[in-house]
Amino acid sequence: MNVVGALVARNLRLFFRDRLNVFFSLLGAIILFALYTLFLSNLQTSGLQETFPSADPDDIKAFVDSWMFAGIVVITTITTGLGALSVLVDDSQSGRFRDFLVSPIRRSQIVLGYLISAVTVALIMSMVVLVVSILYLGIVDQVWLAPDAVVRAVGILVLCCTAFTALSAFVVSFVRTAGAFSALSTIAGTILGFIAGAYIPIGALPVAVGNVINALPFGQAAMLFRREFTSETLPAMSGGVSAAEEAIRQAYGIDAIVGDWTVPAAIAVGILIVLAIVCTVLSAFRIRTRIR
Repeated sequence: MNVVGALVARNLRLFFRDRLNVFFSLLGAIILFALYTLFLSNLQTSGLQETFPSADPDDIKAFVDSWMFAGIVVITTITTGLGALSVLVDDSQSGRFRDFLVSPIRRSQIVLGYLISAVTVALIMSMVVLVVSILYLGIVDQVWLAPDAVVRAVGILVLCCTAFTALSAFVVSFVRTAGAFSALSTIAGTILGFIAGAYIPIGALPVAVGNVINALPFGQAAMLFRREFTSETLPAMSGGVSAAEEAIRQAYGIDAIVGDWTVPAAIAVGILIVLAIVCTVLSAFRIRTRIR
């Protein structure tokens, strides 16, 4: 394990030393935050004010902020793991694999080094964003997540980082050049907000599109985060009216509905666990075959 630890430390140093790569790994979260700060926040709060005319504007803003930060956190769990895998692409393109192979390091140790370091980067970056989000909601909106909600959010974060980094590793195992990887990262950072239903509420999209988003693991991961982030703000805004609360849960992706089926949280967690296991096996096999 000392060899794997040294490889992980080496990959972490290479990733965090490249500040531009760190920035682009957060591009999706930055785009979402900028869109809401500049445009979408007022649009959402105005629309909800018409739906809930008796609601306090501060409660509406707190709900919109909590819904937005749930999206930012889930996007970060996806893009940061992908960004950390740039080290793998650079090593492949520059031929450093041959340097590893002339040393007494097994291929399985090299593969573990890449996967563990990528998950570690995703966990570190996502945890920072989660802490900032919780502090923002508490300080600016006066909404502090309950301790049990924070614990569940951390558990969801760990699961998402593992699953989405494994998925990214499998996709990146087909990428051969740094240019292709940069294009992949930029595209992913730009469109993931739509795929996760973070830019626009699911209820504003066509039904078929909403069903597709809710069926994807990205949308279901966002659902899990939204349930924790909005557990206080949604009842405060709706005034405890169950019919209104249910409509908002469907429209804003707090409940993931595919057709007539509401996806249970346990199923969403199970899908992420299966995704993590399957993609870890496939990506490890693919990376191992590339090391030669």
